[in-house]
Amino acid sequence: MSNHLYDALMAPQASSERCFVRQSGKPDLSFREFATLASRLANRLVEAGLLPGDRVVVQAPKTVEMVALYIATLQAGGVFLPLNTAYKRDELAYFIADATPRIVVCDGAREIEVRAVAGDGHVLTLNSDGKGTLTDGIEGMPGHFDPVPRTKNDLAALLYTSGTTGRSKGAMLTHGNLLSNARALCDLWQITSSDTLIHALPIFHTHGLFVALNTSLLAGVRLDFQTGFDLNAIFEAMSQSTMLMGVPTFYTRLLGDARLTKEATQKMRLFVSGSAPLLAETHEAFTARTGHRILERYGMTETNMITSNPFDGERRAGTVGRPIADIEVRLTDAETGKDVSQGEVGMIEVRGPNVFAGYWNMPEKTAAELRDSGFFITGDLGSLSADGYLSIVGRSKDLIITGGYNVYPKEVEDVLNDIEGVVESAVFGVPDADFGEAIIAAVVPKADAALDPKALALGVEEKLARFKHPRRYELIEALPRNTMGKVQKNLLRETYR
Repeated sequence: MSNHLYDALMAPQASSERCFVRQSGKPDLSFREFATLASRLANRLVEAGLLPGDRVVVQAPKTVEMVALYIATLQAGGVFLPLNTAYKRDELAYFIADATPRIVVCDGAREIEVRAVAGDGHVLTLNSDGKGTLTDGIEGMPGHFDPVPRTKNDLAALLYTSGTTGRSKGAMLTHGNLLSNARALCDLWQITSSDTLIHALPIFHTHGLFVALNTSLLAGVRLDFQTGFDLNAIFEAMSQSTMLMGVPTFYTRLLGDARLTKEATQKMRLFVSGSAPLLAETHEAFTARTGHRILERYGMTETNMITSNPFDGERRAGTVGRPIADIEVRLTDAETGKDVSQGEVGMIEVRGPNVFAGYWNMPEKTAAELRDSGFFITGDLGSLSADGYLSIVGRSKDLIITGGYNVYPKEVEDVLNDIEGVVESAVFGVPDADFGEAIIAAVVPKADAALDPKALALGVEEKLARFKHPRRYELIEALPRNTMGKVQKNLLRETYR
C-alpha cells in the first residue's frame, strides 16, 4: 500500500542528484539531499509523538526546512496545517483549539506565547535560518523513513479560510485532491524538469504551497527559492529561470521598474497570476513591455485550481479561462440552484477530484456549501462567454442590492479603472435607510493625478445606468489587502458605513 501523495511527489526524485533548490548565499540542495532532510524530519515528528491522522500546525518563516517539514508530515501520515505568520496570539489560539494538533512548530521568538495556547500540542521551533528545536541534531536522525500508508481519501492538509465573514473554516484536503490538481496543472501548463521556477510566494497558502511546490516536485522542477518578493532578486533570477508564479502585486511592481523589458524576460516561458483579480490594464501593459501574456487562473482554498487560461491559445484579459481537466463548472441562481442562461451572472459551482472533503468540525457548514451531487458552492459570482471562458464578477457577499436592483461591483470598478489617473478602485455597499444599500467607491489615484469626485462621477455617468452610480467617492492612498493581495472589502465597509 502506498503513501498516495508522497509517493507521487518524492519517490521519482528521491535519489536524483539534480539540483532542486538554489538559494542566495547558500549551497544548492539536490533532490536526494532534500528527500533525506524530509525523512529525518519525519523521524523527528514520530519521535515527538505524531500518529497517522494527527495535525501538524506550522507558523514559521519561509525556509527550505519548512518545505521539507510539509513532505515529512505526508511521509509520517500526518495532516499539514500551515498558518499565516501575521496571525496574533488570539487567532493562533482559535486554530489550535479547533484543530487539536499533536505538534505545533513556531518561530523561536514566539515560543513562549505559543506554548501558552498550544494545549496538549508538542511545541518545536523553526527559525528563519532553518535552525530550532525541530532541526537541532537532525544530522543524527536516520536519513530513511518508510512512508505511512495513505489512500487518496486520507487527509493531507487542513487549510483555514481567511475568515472575512464569521470564524475561519478548516478546509479538509485529501491526498487525492492535491495530486489530481498537481497532475492537471503540470499537463496544462507544460511543466517539465527543464523548468526553473522563481518561488517568491508564501508557503502558508494554496498558491505557494500546492500550486507552486506540488507541481515542482511532481515534474522535477528546479526552484529559485526566495523568502519573499524582492525586485532585485526577481530580476536576477529571471536570467536563469523559466517560470514565475505570483499575485497581481508582483506584476504591478515589476511594471513599475524600468528593468522590465523583453530582454530581461527572454529566458522566461510562463508568468502565472492568481489569488486576486488581475486588472486588464496590468495584463496589457505587461504584454506591451515584455511580449509575454500573463496566464491568469482561478482557484480557492477548498478546491485548489478550478479554471485556467490556456498555455497554447488565447489568454484573455479579464477572464480566468476554462475549467481544468476533469473539473466541471456551472453557474446557478443563488435562490433556486438552477442553471442560469449563457451570458448571465450566476453563482459559481464546481465539481471534480479537486473538491475538498468538507470543513473540519463544521458539518452544518459542509452541508450548506457542498451539495449531495458533489458540486461545491464557491460563493463567487461569474459569467461564461459563448466559448467557455469564465469571468469573475465578485463574491456573492459583495453583491450590492440597492433600491431592489443588483449591482455587481466589478462592473463599476472596470469603468472607474479606465478613467485617466486611476490606479485601481474597490466598490462596495453600506447600509442605507432608503435604498437598503448605498454604493461607495474607494479610488486610488496615480501620484501625479489631480482627480476629484466630480470627474469620477462624470466618467461613470457616461457608461452605467443611474442605479449603478456610487453615492460617494473616497480617494485613498491604497486599498486594504491581505497577504495574498486580495482587497479586504469587509474593512472598507466597516470604515465607511
